[in-house]
Amino acid sequence: TKNLIQGVVESVLSIQDDPDVKIMMAGSTLRKVKSRSWKKQRHFRLLEDGLTIWYKSRWAGRGHSTFSVTELEAVREGHQSEVLLSIAEEFPANLCFTLVFHGRQGNVDLVAESPEEAQAWIQGVRKLIHKAQTMDEKERLDQWVWDWFQKADKNKDGKMNFKEVRKLLKMMNVDMNEEHALHLFTMADKSDTGSLEIEEFVHFYKILTQRDEVWKVFQDYSGDGEKLMLEELENFLRIEQQEGEQSAQHAKELIDRYEPSETAKKQSAMSLDGFQMYLCSQEGSIFKPEHRHLYQDMSQPLSHYFISSSHNTYLLEDQLRGHSSLEAYIQALKRGCRCVEVDSWDGNDGEPIVYHGHTLTSKILFRDIISTLKEYAFKTSDFPVILSLENHCGVEQQTVMAQHLRQILGDTLLTTLLDGQIPQQLPSPQELKGKILLKAKKIGGLEDCNDETLTDEVSDDEEMANGEAESPTAEDPPAGCLKENGKKSKSKLSRELSDLVVYCKSLHFHGFEHARLHAKCYEMSSFSESKAKRLTKEAGTDFIRYNTRQLSRIYPSGLRTDSSNYNPQDMWNVGCQIVALNFQTAGLEMDLNDGLFRQNNCCGYVLKPDFLRDGDTQFMISISNVQICLCVYQVISGQQLPKVNQKEGSIVDPLVRVEIYGVPQDQAKEETSHINNNGFNPVWNETLNFIIHTPELALVRFVVEDYDKASRNDFIGQFTLPFMCIQAGYRHIHLLSKDGTAIPPSSLFVNVSISEFT
Repeated sequence: TKNLIQGVVESVLSIQDDPDVKIMMAGSTLRKVKSRSWKKQRHFRLLEDGLTIWYKSRWAGRGHSTFSVTELEAVREGHQSEVLLSIAEEFPANLCFTLVFHGRQGNVDLVAESPEEAQAWIQGVRKLIHKAQTMDEKERLDQWVWDWFQKADKNKDGKMNFKEVRKLLKMMNVDMNEEHALHLFTMADKSDTGSLEIEEFVHFYKILTQRDEVWKVFQDYSGDGEKLMLEELENFLRIEQQEGEQSAQHAKELIDRYEPSETAKKQSAMSLDGFQMYLCSQEGSIFKPEHRHLYQDMSQPLSHYFISSSHNTYLLEDQLRGHSSLEAYIQALKRGCRCVEVDSWDGNDGEPIVYHGHTLTSKILFRDIISTLKEYAFKTSDFPVILSLENHCGVEQQTVMAQHLRQILGDTLLTTLLDGQIPQQLPSPQELKGKILLKAKKIGGLEDCNDETLTDEVSDDEEMANGEAESPTAEDPPAGCLKENGKKSKSKLSRELSDLVVYCKSLHFHGFEHARLHAKCYEMSSFSESKAKRLTKEAGTDFIRYNTRQLSRIYPSGLRTDSSNYNPQDMWNVGCQIVALNFQTAGLEMDLNDGLFRQNNCCGYVLKPDFLRDGDTQFMISISNVQICLCVYQVISGQQLPKVNQKEGSIVDPLVRVEIYGVPQDQAKEETSHINNNGFNPVWNETLNFIIHTPELALVRFVVEDYDKASRNDFIGQFTLPFMCIQAGYRHIHLLSKDGTAIPPSSLFVNVSISEFT
């Protein structure tokens, strides 16, 4: 116990000695900027815990706000946001910085009074972020307990009476009857003073979080009930965790890594504390550690991969009134997105602009997007980015776009064939590393590059390629689709822009038979979700074969003006690579996208199963495939689930649902019963069974909800992963928020067993 307090206090004190952190703790007056006209002074300071940043306006009475350093992802220095760029004349770059939050939370733009103060905050916050990110599980839990103590010690006397403890339990999402709570309180109150000091509080917390379900598993393998000897831990890893040959070696490593007691380490043994720490670590997680890294073959043609893709990337909100923003591109690229979309229109002053045409969404400059792309394209992944251009500009501004692309992107933009040869198949992600590919219309094909006689006109069959014809929101037809009298017209294409298209030429789809006989591998079509669904139903196997050679881009229906998403799984089932979603909209569909692309180092490319890469495949998504897996998920317990409703007295009634997404006959859902009034340590001990026919395409989503008999259940947290990435055995599932960001220490404890029949 002493160690915990010392540890946390030392770690807080060590950072408090830092000169930058000292300035932050003393506090500074910074301007918070929301727009050119909204710039207000706020007093900011770092609280004593070294984690919480507190701020309030000088004038407001008692109102203040706080946020934790753990919510921050980075600090950007200078004019690195649209808001700060817009006031660049007024405030020089060396006074400005931006705090970037995880997930979809908006950033905070700040202006300091002096360059020195700006630097102190920039460097100080960076150090604190680094410290928060490098904590191990134990430090994180210690810090968490310490934070709760600080929160609950209302009168700041370093002690907690029973009333404060009762209140704290409610804050921690546990509703315990008075008697039981008092019993635990008395057990912890060793000094018999009627209040708990921090050491006693830690003891109280330990009794509170004693996990009987982990203790039972521990007892099954421990000879003396006190510790697991090396051989006992090996047995556990071999039998329960299904680790086979590597169990012996792994058991040694786990003791070294997770056992807190030196005495136990010397005996090559693991205590219950060490065992619990291992189970809660990344290695004890449900996600196979080896699949987190880049483990797939990246040397196959582009058409053999699923590619993480965004629709209307410039929008942060809905498609009618939403705010167009460079930030939306940064967020999508940071999430591993590898195909972004740009809707370009003629601007008034000769500069092309980007927004959702015929709507009230705000407008941004094309060249600013390209600069953002240049800076952020390869921060999360080295593999190629496809820039999907929906072009509504006249020839002059198309040429301006081509100039911006060449000048800003330089060598990053792929403008020539890799080896000068007309390809029979698309190049691989490996060969295209660090390159940006333009997807747009092209005059002629790669074969005709030397043919000067081609006209600069594209017939409107291709004009419809971007699917605008199916989009009911575009009341006006796209530039050049129909003339006044209803006759078709040719639309002009700028030769300079056309020349930048190499491996992603947009083309209207003329059917699978036509494609089989005439199509080139570098020609690709876009399909609205409804058209793709229809083709999947009518000719699923043809669609799969088509997708072995050519890229398909699927986009949401124009009717989705609220930027909602369709289920991408239906499109992945037939091998469509570029399944574009509104990244700005949280929910099931983005959970599935994040889940699929969580593997392979989050690089945005996932190799399709072999039966979706074979041009002669017989695979049919509607008919049972040979391979069947039976999997049993025993949902054992939950830990420290977040509160849904921040009202003081409200406690969640959690239930767990396991959802399978895959080929139609694998789609299934099963859920546990709900537990009344306990989000702190609910225990279900219920088994949910599933039979899976095509495991290579299945995604598994674990969802926790707050049961409500009168209305819809509230979402608490979720985690989604590919079935093939699941580790069997006793595993923790670390839950994510609606935005896909971590919410430590919230988790589920499950036992997974997978067996195959064929």
